[in-house]
Formats: sequence, C-alpha cells, structure tokens
Amino acid sequence: MIQARIGNGEENFMSFGKSGAKIYADSDVKTTFADVAGQDKAKETLSEIVDFLHNPQKYTDIGATLPKGALLVGPPGTGKTLIARAVAGEANVPFFAISGSEFVQMFVGMGAAKVRDLFRQANEKAPCIIFIDEIDAIGKRRDSGLSGNDEREQTLNQLLTEMDGFDGRKGVVILATTNRPESLDKALLRPGRFDRRIQMELPDLEGRKAIINVHLKKVQCDNINLDVVARATAGSSGAELANIVNEAALRAVRMGRHKVTTADLEESVETVIAGVQKKGKVISDNEKKIVSYHEIGHALVAALQSHSAPVHKITIVPRTSGALGYTMQVDKGEQVLMSRDDIFNRIATLTGGRAAEEIVLGSISTGASNDMEQATKLARAMVTRYGMSNKYDMMGLETVNNTYLGGDSSLICSAETAAEIDREVLKIIKEAHQKAHNIIAEHMDIMHEAASFLLDKETITGKEFMQIVHKYYNK
Repeated sequence: MIQARIGNGEENFMSFGKSGAKIYADSDVKTTFADVAGQDKAKETLSEIVDFLHNPQKYTDIGATLPKGALLVGPPGTGKTLIARAVAGEANVPFFAISGSEFVQMFVGMGAAKVRDLFRQANEKAPCIIFIDEIDAIGKRRDSGLSGNDEREQTLNQLLTEMDGFDGRKGVVILATTNRPESLDKALLRPGRFDRRIQMELPDLEGRKAIINVHLKKVQCDNINLDVVARATAGSSGAELANIVNEAALRAVRMGRHKVTTADLEESVETVIAGVQKKGKVISDNEKKIVSYHEIGHALVAALQSHSAPVHKITIVPRTSGALGYTMQVDKGEQVLMSRDDIFNRIATLTGGRAAEEIVLGSISTGASNDMEQATKLARAMVTRYGMSNKYDMMGLETVNNTYLGGDSSLICSAETAAEIDREVLKIIKEAHQKAHNIIAEHMDIMHEAASFLLDKETITGKEFMQIVHKYYNK
C-alpha cells in the first residue's frame, strides 16, 4: 500500500501563489556597464533608465515618466541578461529576477497569482527593476481558437493588466529578454507596456576587440594581438568570445605555460569552430593526398579572385567535428554588406575543392558534402532573398522566421516557381563551379607545389601559401 502525506492545505495554497522571483538587494548586484562590452548603443539607451532611477526629479519636473518596460532582443549569447544585471548594478536598486517559464504552472490561475505577487513585492521595494528572462515563454501571441481557459493566456493577461496598473513615477522598471520577438503578443509590445525595444546584435570588429579585452583581464596574458583574434571571430557572440578566451587559458595550462598567447587564442578559435585536433587519427597516404589537393583547391580559387577574403591558414589535421581539413579565410576588416560578386566568388571558392579533385585526381570524394550544403544555401539566398537573379529581379520569394535562432526559411511562391528557383540555383552553382575549374586548370604548377608543401607540413599559413602563389602568379 502506498501512503502519501499531505501537509497543511492553506500553507500549500499560499506557496503556490508566491512569485518565485530571486530578489537581489542593491548591494548584491556587482555587475556594472564596465563588465559589458561591444553593446555601446544598448548601454547608451539603458543609461537613461539608470539616470531616471538616480535622479527622478529632473524628469518629473518636466512631466516625463519613466519607460515602463524595455525589451532586450537579440541572438543567444549577446549579453541580454548581463546588461540587465548591469542596469541594476549601476542604479543601486533591488533586482527581481525570474524566468518566463517559472510563471507556467500545472494548476490554472497559479501563473497569474505569481504575476500579482511579483508586482506587489516590486511596488513595496520601489524604485526597483523587474527582470523577466525569456519572456516568450508566457508572452506568445494569443490564439483566437483557444477557449480562454488556457493557463499561459491567463498569465499573459494578468501581466498586461499589472503593467497597465502600476505607476511609472514610482520607479519600477520591467526589463525582459527574448530571441523570438516575432512570436510575442502585439498587446505586450504596444507603447505603455514595453515602450522600448533594444537590439542586442552580434558585435562588430571593434566590439569583439572590447569583449575579448574584458575577458583577457581575468587571465594572465602576454602581448595579445587583438586585431588578429577579432578578425578571426567574425559572427561570434559575446558568450562565444568568453568561451574562446577560456579555451585559450586551458590550452596554455596544457602546454605548461603561465600566460596566454595570441597563438593560444587562434587555436581556441579553431577549436570552437571545428573541434579539437585529432592528431592520433590514422589517415592513409592516398586520403591525405586527396584532402591536400582539396584544401589547396579552395585556397587557390580564393587567392586568385577579387572580392574574396584572404587565406589565413590551411590545414589537413583532422578535427573532432569530422572535418579532415579546412581552409580558413579572414577578412581584413568588417564587412556589413555583400555584393553579388562577393557571394558568387564565395560559392566559387566552396566549389574549388571538388574542382581540384576532378582535375588532379580524375575522381571525386565525399569530402565536398559540407561545401555543397553551404554553396546551395548561398545560391538559394541570392535568388529568393537578395534579388540577385535576373529572372526574378527584386521579387521576394522566401520569408525567414526565428532570425535570431538560425532562421527557418519558407518559400512564398507557387510550386511552379519553386521548380524554377531550383533551376536558377543550379545555374549559379554550375557557373561558379566552372569558374573554379578554369582557375585551377590554368595554375596546376601552383596546385602541385602547394599541395606537396601542405602534405609535408600538414598546416601552413596564408603567408606561406601566398609565397608559392607569387612564384608563378604576379598580377
């Protein structure tokens, strides 16, 4: 027989209604804007909220009220939670932190009770900050087909009511984060609730330098070339950059050193991107030869094209991600816009590995599978999203959802047009493949010498590769 002990019913009911928010006093939050780098625009916008919490009188004298809510939007790892804590740290006010998923309860009405309790506590502690992480857990768009008894919908309705009900002059600010803003209910985003929407984008070149510098202050380092590391990490978030610095510190320890060097950081970038080196993996001489020519094919096509990032490193050392080798290109500066030539030449570079196998070895291998995937993705985007097809001009043929979570694309055209899009994509890839084929066929002397050098050294720098190129090609 199974026995269950049930406690005091009143106590249990009362605990259900508690908000569950972690309450940090002003002295508990040590994070400040100095700990947040690469998000200068966001800090500038949020500094006004901090100033209001410090000096409310100068705003109320003119009749202004504090924005009730600010929504922090951006990809994962860009520092949305970090900057929210920094606002509380700068303002020296209590900080109520809760996740959106904590409002979702098994019993109907309990989520709404949590919302009421949270705002009641906040009003008692005002001025203060309420922070709701991942608000899309409760703030998703309401479905008219629901019966109206849905727990999440009741919780959202209570949140909307509470945001309307409190007085902004008391100094209660709501900060919330999401990486799916398109899924939020329109009523939640209207002025008077979340008045401000703050974009937390991936950092640019200068932003990456600042972020790396912040994390390097926590480790022992020696004459780090920030420019080299920042250029090699294009598209990385703040969290990824923190991980790269930590991986570099771990590598330095493994190598028996007490300080992190630029070489440690460069290797950690490759570790995060492609995985750890598998130096013990046994590869036959024939496969090494195939991989060498394949990677030199990529590098040669990239080097002999305009509108192409310089080759930084070529390696045939296997990685744990499954890559048997790779060619690393690093732009000289930050590239925000890409022209048609930029994208087309990138596709040509991706087809260079397969083209080298066809010409030099007379056969093809499975090594180009990832190249095919990336080339097809770029060519399809040229046709459907960027208007770079003569056939469809500036007609939008595809929509992208969940932009900050990888982007799920869906076609917005007829089945006949979808078939035509496939033909346009194939045409672009074939043209790029033929361009790569021609470049390699005309420079076989470079191919043979560079592949032989790579086969011997296993890893060569972009500088070493370009020295071989310039021996035969000086245009």
